Amino acid sequence: MKKDATLLILAAGMGSRFGGLKQIEPMGPNGEFIIDYSVYDAIKAGFNKIVFIIKKENYELFKETIGRRIEPHIKVEYAFQELSNIPEGYSVPKDRIKPWGTAHAVWCAKDYIHEPFAMINADDFYGRDAYIKAYEFLSNIDKESSEFGMIGYKVANTLTENGSVKRGVCEVDNDNYLLNITESKIEKIDGVITASPLDGRDSFEVKENDTVSMNFLLFTPKIFEYIEEGFVNFFDMNKDNLDKCEFYIPNVLDDLIHNNKAKCQVIETSANWHGVTYKEDTPNVKAAIKNLVDTNIYNNNLWS
Repeated sequence: MKKDATLLILAAGMGSRFGGLKQIEPMGPNGEFIIDYSVYDAIKAGFNKIVFIIKKENYELFKETIGRRIEPHIKVEYAFQELSNIPEGYSVPKDRIKPWGTAHAVWCAKDYIHEPFAMINADDFYGRDAYIKAYEFLSNIDKESSEFGMIGYKVANTLTENGSVKRGVCEVDNDNYLLNITESKIEKIDGVITASPLDGRDSFEVKENDTVSMNFLLFTPKIFEYIEEGFVNFFDMNKDNLDKCEFYIPNVLDDLIHNNKAKCQVIETSANWHGVTYKEDTPNVKAAIKNLVDTNIYNNNLWS
């Protein structure tokens, strides 16, 4: 009997660097979005439910564009990332405009997910191998477990020539468990890949085969209570900077590992990432998808 597994897709971001709602930019030969390919690959791998995290004001747009294509093929639910959805006893600063970051986004889905799940970004093309490995991992863990997973990419397979990208630089032990994850801006200039940690620490050089996180993370529902604990600490530690600071899911994971509350297995994939961080990335992503269609990895009309 196949195990239930949900794919949580973080789609609340309005891609500021891209210049619009990049999740609905057509990329495939028949107007398919990156999300279409993510869901298609997830279904092929064995996932049986999708939860989208979106902004409430984008609900009708998502239903009419993405939802109408996907809903005939898999169960779909929508959760809203709202600024006011925070732990009891805390309030939103009057100058705060945007939601609280990726950990907040995951936490906003807690009422919709009761089984092991994977989370991904809406605007990243991860490759089918990653979904197959993710489903295999999720099928073999108990929903009460605090052993999580991460699909690890070679940093050289995740870069764009159009500027810097945000990646979690990973230190992994000999048993393929995560030791540290450092959220960083990464850029390749003159053949050298440099990571600049978002917390202000000194920049460092990264080798092409080093492992990075692309926010393809594998959790059980246990993560929701850990996020809530971390959210409370986040508010207390950033009380003088709550109008701007971000609550990132990799930081939650890193804290859990260092406090021996959870473990995270790193599952390597050789897949190439394709994504639209900048508008200039669009032609390359379209060309990559066309090549996958031409080599019969995908149907020309994906959902036909």
